[in-house]
Amino acid sequence: QVQLVESGGGLVQAGGSLRLSCAASGSIFSINAMGWYRQAPGKQRELVAAITSGGTTDFADSVKDRCTISRDNSKYTVYLQMNSLKPEDTAVYYCHITYRDRLSRYFEVWGQGTLVTVSS
Repeated sequence: QVQLVESGGGLVQAGGSLRLSCAASGSIFSINAMGWYRQAPGKQRELVAAITSGGTTDFADSVKDRCTISRDNSKYTVYLQMNSLKPEDTAVYYCHITYRDRLSRYFEVWGQGTLVTVSS
């Protein structure tokens, strides 16, 4: 199966920006979608943004005016640019991928998570 490597998390002041990256490696034939979810303490994991192989995007209402998601299909990498960050954005951010291998078998993989902390 595929392994995901996440990077870009850290501490940023309110109003600042971060770019998260997630690179997938392994036996990928076709990607269905890649995206980012987040989970704050005491809360359910929620979708932040996702992008399909065809370029269709989906954003949480709370971030849609402040975030951009993009991907490099040749590198199996997805990027989440987050601007005008708010303390409410503080969470562990998890990369997620759904894909098929050469035998058309379906897989779903989660990254280990990267912490984003926005100070007020």
